[in-house]
Amino acid sequence: MPSAYTKSKLLRRSRVLWGSYGVWRPRLVFWVGAIAIGVISVAFAEAADWAQHAFRRLTDAGEWSFLLPLLLTPVVFVLSAWLAIRFFPNAQGSGIPQAIAARHLHGEEERSRLLSLRLAFGKILLTILGLFGGASIGREGPTVQVGASIMLQAARWGGMAHARGLILAGSAAGIAAAFNTPLAGIVFAIEEMSRTYESRANGLVLTAVILSGLAALSLSGNYTYFGTSSTTASGAKDFLLILACGIGGGLLGAAFSAASLRLTRRIRRWAQPAPVKRMLMLAGGCGVATGIVGVLSGGATFGTGYEQAQAAVAGEPLPYFFFLGKLFASFAAMISGIPGGIFAPSLAIGAGLGSTMSSLFGTSIALGAVLGMAGYFAGIVQAPMTAFVIIMEMTGNHQSVIALMAASMLGYVTARLVSPEPLYHGLSRTFIAQSILLRRSSAKSEAAPQ
Repeated sequence: MPSAYTKSKLLRRSRVLWGSYGVWRPRLVFWVGAIAIGVISVAFAEAADWAQHAFRRLTDAGEWSFLLPLLLTPVVFVLSAWLAIRFFPNAQGSGIPQAIAARHLHGEEERSRLLSLRLAFGKILLTILGLFGGASIGREGPTVQVGASIMLQAARWGGMAHARGLILAGSAAGIAAAFNTPLAGIVFAIEEMSRTYESRANGLVLTAVILSGLAALSLSGNYTYFGTSSTTASGAKDFLLILACGIGGGLLGAAFSAASLRLTRRIRRWAQPAPVKRMLMLAGGCGVATGIVGVLSGGATFGTGYEQAQAAVAGEPLPYFFFLGKLFASFAAMISGIPGGIFAPSLAIGAGLGSTMSSLFGTSIALGAVLGMAGYFAGIVQAPMTAFVIIMEMTGNHQSVIALMAASMLGYVTARLVSPEPLYHGLSRTFIAQSILLRRSSAKSEAAPQ
């Protein structure tokens, strides 16, 4: 039995520990940061939806208004690219590669170039602008960079040392709040962001996902991203559909990834003599191509592709070649240098592929849509667990878990055989290399005689 003195000593230590401002400050800052991610994610989603609807209203306003994207889309692409270069460098593209790169960097200044509140603001603003111009981009990838930026800033304000774990937590919270998929946020953090399991960070990730998810739910309510699907694989044709969607999605995703990585590297070399001028020329050309494809598709390839994917999940067949048009539009946005993610467009491409396969095989469109999304998404990001978990949560389809796992694994294995380098990690190496070059250049200038 402890003595009265021992009890008194333990009580005093407990009061000092739990009553200390220095102990509670980092916790409070972390909690506020996680809640802020949820709130900002909901506001971002509302603004992104408004931008898409505004674009659709403009292009449906009159007899010849459907031709408006041929002018508006290139102008928006050029403006978005210029603003990113001039005011928000490193805000281009998805934002997930920047978060991955920041976890590999150790200097505070190097991380700040990739993750900051300024960049988070620019990312949101320019993604909304891109959607207003009909770009085939999504908000979910940018939400990862926004979430990671908020958590890194929380680490600075709270005096917390675990920057790598907090970037991971912010990224997971961003995915969870953007899609209302808490499990997918956790799996994404482990499988895609870190590629390893870090037991020290699991508490941070779980807490951030819970708090951001609760904040998002309190504002937007509980919902399933694509509605509810209860379709399941049962017959021989359905098992052939799993093979077709898994292997076909893996091939298509690998082709997109490999082409994106190779072309973006060539573009960086090509742009060097006059980077601003040439990148704006490229953005304008990609905007023209996006506008032409969008007009030819009747507007189906503009924006995130959410409506088309949702329709396919509900069992409505998509046009046979929708997935190819959406793939081209997403590729144009990818290489143009404008901020915007590929998460939502990738799901639309996969849904279109699955719809086409189902129509050819005479099977359920809804089943083909979810299998196509799983196969293509696993192929493009090479993260099979994230693929099937996120599709399962977004469609509420627990009956087809094994089929989703199989399609995701087939997509992953096929993509690895064709293109071993995952897209996000391949792109992150560019930001890491740039940071190393800047560090060496700064060290040389400091060492040079004055």
